[in-house]
Amino acid sequence: MTTTTPAGATVDELMSELAALEDPKVRAVNERHGDDHGVNLGKLRVIAKRLRTQQDLAVELWRTGDTAARLLALLICRPKAFASGKLDAMVREARAPKVLDWLVNYVVKKSPHSEELRQAWFADADPVVAAAGWALTTERVVKQPEGLDLDALLDIIEAGMKDAPDRLQWSMNECLATIGIQHEAYRARVLDIGERLRVLEDYPTSPGCTSPFVPIWVGEMVRRQQNV
Repeated sequence: MTTTTPAGATVDELMSELAALEDPKVRAVNERHGDDHGVNLGKLRVIAKRLRTQQDLAVELWRTGDTAARLLALLICRPKAFASGKLDAMVREARAPKVLDWLVNYVVKKSPHSEELRQAWFADADPVVAAAGWALTTERVVKQPEGLDLDALLDIIEAGMKDAPDRLQWSMNECLATIGIQHEAYRARVLDIGERLRVLEDYPTSPGCTSPFVPIWVGEMVRRQQNV
């Protein structure tokens, strides 16, 4: 791996730079959330700012399979440069939660293939891929709800969220809350589903943060909207 970047660094040198930033305390925190790296994300962003956008380098960094390198790749890539098939493969390769979050939010959502992928992933047999489809659906609920069947989405959530695997359940719960926050006509049904399913009711929430339990989440966000 000897690719040289326009900034004068090789991929090997960048991997060494990332390795030097490895912090056991950071790794311990990350591993509790399923992420296998120990690089402070603020320091990772400093490297990305220095490198700027470099699509070829991003592809090489992604190929290493290293979590920190993949996070760096997602910060310096050109989202619109990826074909839909490549993005599909990347989602299926990525298992680290932070990599998946950044891939969906920083890359797929900016891709011209986002709607195509949303439809393809939404009911995928792999719950991690399906979770990505639900995340894209939540984005549409906010920005482009026209054409979405919100009643059908609520039917699916009501039937399947309670027993869904963790990551998929989280994405479905977020979509449920977002429908309730954004669409007043559906709010009563959303709150009813949340009260009956009790999903994430006991999720530990830090002081000053809002609980992901839908009745609390929706209520707090609506209150904030009304007080603006």
